[in-house]
Amino acid sequence: MHKAGFVNIVGNPNVGKSTLMNQLVGERISIATFKAQTTRHRIMGIVNTDDMQIVFSDTPGVLKPNYKLQESMLAFSESALKDADVLLYVTDVVENPEKNMDFLEKVRKMTIPVLLLINKIDESDQQKLGDLVELWHKLLPEAEILPISAKNKFGIDMLLKRIKELLPDSPPYFDKDQLTDKPARFFVSEIIREKILLYYDKEIPYSVEVSVQSFKEDERHIHIRAVIYVERDSQKGIIIGHQGVALKKMSTEARKTLEKFFGKSIYLEMFVKVDKDWRSSKKELDNFGYNPE
Repeated sequence: MHKAGFVNIVGNPNVGKSTLMNQLVGERISIATFKAQTTRHRIMGIVNTDDMQIVFSDTPGVLKPNYKLQESMLAFSESALKDADVLLYVTDVVENPEKNMDFLEKVRKMTIPVLLLINKIDESDQQKLGDLVELWHKLLPEAEILPISAKNKFGIDMLLKRIKELLPDSPPYFDKDQLTDKPARFFVSEIIREKILLYYDKEIPYSVEVSVQSFKEDERHIHIRAVIYVERDSQKGIIIGHQGVALKKMSTEARKTLEKFFGKSIYLEMFVKVDKDWRSSKKELDNFGYNPE
């Protein structure tokens, strides 16, 4: 008998969903930084054994959208409620449990198994954790509650064991050697965007999109040409920096990470362009892959 199913990860921004995803999959699939709203897409990571396939899905943090990009991000999160066999609702020890009650109400009405994961328990004490468990029991009475620390891998083995028990009997949905549903170009743009999140402050990372214009690969090398889109000329200047120093530093760090990710020598060309309306234009968002359908 073979088990297979979709295990979708949802929750508010900055609670550790992407760190959890990477721990569960055992590979660096999702961007995980200290900044909120890091994940913009729905990203699948696939775990295979001889008798099982778990298709994990990381989603953007749930938020009330202020522009079309955030509307697309919310649509990715809500789509994860529709096709899950098991839902992982991630919270942590510091966020207000009653944040985004509209989304929480949708989770409460679900008939599939819901595992409520209280993350970052290493930052709490027994008394506070007990109070949180009690409160979450009232908010999601049908959910199973599991305390974890994704960063420290505490509770991850127990969580995987429980997921395996809940998976339905099914043949695999993807080839057994497949790790993700995303193409190589997607991970190039995500790794570059991660470096922008780490090396630039304030609104810059949230005004940026990365498009891979070309990806040419041979046995030992990959030649990549990527464009960083920003909304204003001033942002372009900040990304490039004085005499191009900032862009060069960020490009070097991105290249190193890409070489580790692909296991090949990388030649990376990066350019910066201004596209004033990309976060609010449906056409542009479709071009960047933000259509959740």
